[in-house]
Amino acid sequence: MLREFPPPPRADEFSELIRKRLEEVKTTGSTRETVTVDWNNNPLHVEVVDLPLNGLYFNPGTHRVRAQRSHDPARDALLDREPWGVEGQDYLKFLLQAEPADPSRRDTAFDKLKESLRDFGQNDPGLVTHHGVLVNGNTRAAALRELGARSMRVGVLPESFTWTDINSVELALQLRKDHRRDYSYINWLLAMEEQASLGRTPDLIAKEFRIRPATYHQGRWILSTIRELIDRSRSEGGTALRILDFEDDQEKLRELHRTYTNLESTDRDQAEILKENRLAAILLGFSKTDVRHIDEDFLRNGYLSKSLPAGFTDGVSNAEPEAVTVPGLGIEIPAASSPVAAARAINDQILRAKAAARSNGPELQSATQHQAQTVFEDARTAFDSAIDAAGRDARLRKRKQMAPARIADACLDIDQSVIDLVQARSSGSFDEEAFDDAVLKLRESLRKLARQAGRGVPVPGEGLAWLLAAAATETS
Repeated sequence: MLREFPPPPRADEFSELIRKRLEEVKTTGSTRETVTVDWNNNPLHVEVVDLPLNGLYFNPGTHRVRAQRSHDPARDALLDREPWGVEGQDYLKFLLQAEPADPSRRDTAFDKLKESLRDFGQNDPGLVTHHGVLVNGNTRAAALRELGARSMRVGVLPESFTWTDINSVELALQLRKDHRRDYSYINWLLAMEEQASLGRTPDLIAKEFRIRPATYHQGRWILSTIRELIDRSRSEGGTALRILDFEDDQEKLRELHRTYTNLESTDRDQAEILKENRLAAILLGFSKTDVRHIDEDFLRNGYLSKSLPAGFTDGVSNAEPEAVTVPGLGIEIPAASSPVAAARAINDQILRAKAAARSNGPELQSATQHQAQTVFEDARTAFDSAIDAAGRDARLRKRKQMAPARIADACLDIDQSVIDLVQARSSGSFDEEAFDDAVLKLRESLRKLARQAGRGVPVPGEGLAWLLAAAATETS
């Protein structure tokens, strides 16, 4: 959500330096450089000046690392308390040069940017507030500092700009078609959520983000689902999953939304069970193609229930859901059905196990983490077995259906050839010799089909009986 930050230390002193630099640009008579930003759907041209790097601050409200801040809760809390302090700014610098999905690793894209700045210098100016807070160019500033640069070219926003204006400008710059480095997927979702919190309509947000309204609503559904999973993963010891743990699951979550939406219109309970099973598979780290095997056939055939160990099913399969009371109204509405409740209970075990297994906090003992890791591995083994069985059966069904499907396609082609034949004759362009050759090929193909289809069938159906009789007539 949008947050207002106090001015950084020595803000007035740095603002005075910026005023002097801007005045120098106007009075020297040299070529003036400007940068154009979008503000309230209008172009705003701001002057570019050279400012000392040691006086610029990383933006604690930047959308670029908003999800990654949860990587280290202690440092994140310190950044909240002291956004301009040395430790808070160091944490921002650390996140700016880290991989979005795994901040413990350095991002190779950052090193490529650093190499480009070293070899070719700064091509495009950054953007700062009148107090020296970076609005655009945070990552470039981090790279320039590592290179030992002393200054950075930046455009200066008007002194009257509020934090709402600053956030809007940052988003507008990021969402341009020519941006160089995309926000990570989760940060993109968080940015849309922030815009919604400011009262903007879905249609307007979709337009600003250059997406369809349906994509906006899909993103809000996914973010809401992620937040729900984080809450459900929270244990009594305080461990929980982080929002950045879902950074690499963009396509799997999008496919889940499409599948869930289609199934929900016909069977809400089945849709909820499928959602829980697919989310569990995503949490367990299965690939997109594996997750796709969790479909209606997967649920109907009970692949998962056959492979889950007893620890997951004890106390779950027979659990009766309680009714839900609507706050303020005192009205009870039915809760989820028992199968849905069972699916959620299984997923809750996986959520808490994953959160505990990946936690490095002192609140967990090694025995607890070992137990959580065991639960997680048992769940993955069970899902792997279930998905493998479902995949084998799906391939078998596909092979069974392949021959009838090809004949159905051939029938469509023959029906179309009837239309083409009539049109060719009416226009006088019918080629009888070519048609005769094609029919002879059809006859031979039907003979081959009859020979193979008739093997091992003691009592053929009506269609196969006709085919065998027609082939026999031709050969007699």
